[in-house]
Amino acid sequence: MQKVYHGRKPAVYGGGKAFPLVRTALLTYPFLTGQPSAFQPRNALKTISDSVYFLYIIRMDTRTIPRWNLDSIFTSINSPEYKQALTDYASGMDTLENLLDTAKDFTKNHNDNFDFPAWLAAYLEAENKVDALAGTLNAYAYVIYSVDTTNTDYLNNISRIEEMGLRIQQLDLIFKSILLSHAKHLDEFYDRYPQYASYKFLLQEAIDETAHQMSNAEEHLAGELQRTGGNAWGRLHEQIISNAKDAETGKTFNELRNDAYSADAKVRKSSYEKELALLRQNEIAIAAALNNLKGETLALNKHRHWNQAIDRALASSRMSRKTLDALITAIEESLPLWRRYFTAKAGYLRRHNLTASKVAGTSGKDAGLAFYDLFAPMNADDPSNKPLSDGSRQSLLSRTWTFAEARDYIIARYNSFSSAMGDFARKAFDSNWIDAQVRPGKVGGAYDEDFALGHQSRILSNFTGTFSDIITLAHELGHAYHFSCLKGKPAAFFSYPMTLAETASTFAETIVKQDMILQATGAEKLQILDLDLQDTSQVLVDILCRFYFERSLFDQRATSELSSADFCRLMREAQEKSYGAGLGSERHEYMWAVKSHYYSTELDFYNFPYAFGQLFAAGLYARYQKEGASFAKTYAELLSDTGSLSCEDLCKKAGFDITSPAFWKSGIDMYAREVAAFEELCK
Repeated sequence: MQKVYHGRKPAVYGGGKAFPLVRTALLTYPFLTGQPSAFQPRNALKTISDSVYFLYIIRMDTRTIPRWNLDSIFTSINSPEYKQALTDYASGMDTLENLLDTAKDFTKNHNDNFDFPAWLAAYLEAENKVDALAGTLNAYAYVIYSVDTTNTDYLNNISRIEEMGLRIQQLDLIFKSILLSHAKHLDEFYDRYPQYASYKFLLQEAIDETAHQMSNAEEHLAGELQRTGGNAWGRLHEQIISNAKDAETGKTFNELRNDAYSADAKVRKSSYEKELALLRQNEIAIAAALNNLKGETLALNKHRHWNQAIDRALASSRMSRKTLDALITAIEESLPLWRRYFTAKAGYLRRHNLTASKVAGTSGKDAGLAFYDLFAPMNADDPSNKPLSDGSRQSLLSRTWTFAEARDYIIARYNSFSSAMGDFARKAFDSNWIDAQVRPGKVGGAYDEDFALGHQSRILSNFTGTFSDIITLAHELGHAYHFSCLKGKPAAFFSYPMTLAETASTFAETIVKQDMILQATGAEKLQILDLDLQDTSQVLVDILCRFYFERSLFDQRATSELSSADFCRLMREAQEKSYGAGLGSERHEYMWAVKSHYYSTELDFYNFPYAFGQLFAAGLYARYQKEGASFAKTYAELLSDTGSLSCEDLCKKAGFDITSPAFWKSGIDMYAREVAAFEELCK
């Protein structure tokens, strides 16, 4: 059973090559706006420049900001322990291959003496050792590279680990075919080897996947053709976007996108207009890429026996159509709430001269926000944000936090939920699991990486003392806490779908954000509420918009070719259905050309899992508020089961039903209270 650890999306680096082991990362939120969350760092996977580092060391005392210690994993790629791990990894795959050859021979010859249950027990034991080594070696290869990106030895090491990993994929295909051939013996296997009873879901999932595979020869040919087909179309889109530049200002496309967060209203509007102009200039090529890529997806789905693209996405998410329908229903019913938030913000920006729009925030069809004001800062002057006599500020948003203050605050907030979670955070800080110091050659953003051997984690961040850095640390430590709850389980269970991958991190964020909202007053509270609602509205409303768009795209592409005009029409319809009156007349019909996930051959409907994660964490938080400290045990047990059950069975075991809209509405209720408070402060 090939593993994709933690259901995490791949980070891209090193000549545009995607590392095979995906990690939980707050590098950006490209699934939201093409830009990161307002709570999060906006410098995705960019190495720290010397100029940025110079400004950083002036502002911060770097001696108090830690670098991680990796010695408990490996001391270096040249250490005897690391070399032995590589040897064990290769020999472990040899063992798997020998076991598969044995099974193939017995199966081919219809030999009744083949003891399949004994063979399967031996295979799973060997595979778990390989999985643990694969996860650890992949993780170590990336973490050492990520803090020294110019080190060619580290880049070569990544390539070596990646190449070794290709062999696992081929072994996995053979294993699944053998498992399918002997599926009738699985009941006997579980009777004779009860220690493997927890594998029932994983083995059935592997069998189910074979129903959606072509022959080995066809899969191999499809992979070869995809390199110059769908993958090439995706690269074309990436190249167009990454090289687009405004002739007047010299700003790249991504720099124009970043201006959506500017405090200067004129800059926001101007960059939005320039962004649209660049997209119009390239719309024919981008539309061709999307049209052909989705056409290929539909063709392959047909041969792999997927009725619809959404079915493949649901299978990889380990969730049912009934759960998806309940989730979508709950979000749709919450749309009037989010439109209230958008119009309240539009009115506030209008009254305080914080918008460059001539019509947004007025009335009628323009009562809502201009698209370019969705991320506008709520930074009107207020006495509560004025400096104190000693030059400091009371504001949580504008103060500079020391790393020690961040540590103590996060531990305290974690402890407020459970002592186990607080103790874990303390251990992570005290064991030097965190590399927070900004320095040249280090990637930007943040991530958590987990190691199967020794069951430990490492967290990368770039701490500058800002409000967002606190949220980032809390988020990544949440991922690490999730992994700690899996301790004692085989490596086979360290893989869980994208729907559940962000549960613990978002829950941890929620604990911290709700405390900050509670502490804040006046204009500061308005700004913090806006940041939280801004993020959440993107995960719910904009994600719903993308879901509508992609669903319509697949429906119409199945019967005809589509042009840029068609894509713009579908996007207009999706924005109207989701944002509605929350947006004014100044909208963005070219968002289909911006979102990179539309241009991936593997990421159909790379949208609803994020809405699931956001509301799932919010629903858990609502239950925590209702049950109090006793919920901590239920929460830890739920996290420990995320790699061994479907989403529905996991939640049923924890005592709630995610196939009902009622559960999802319980998460939305928290944001309803925030919207009401936001509206009151906007008056």
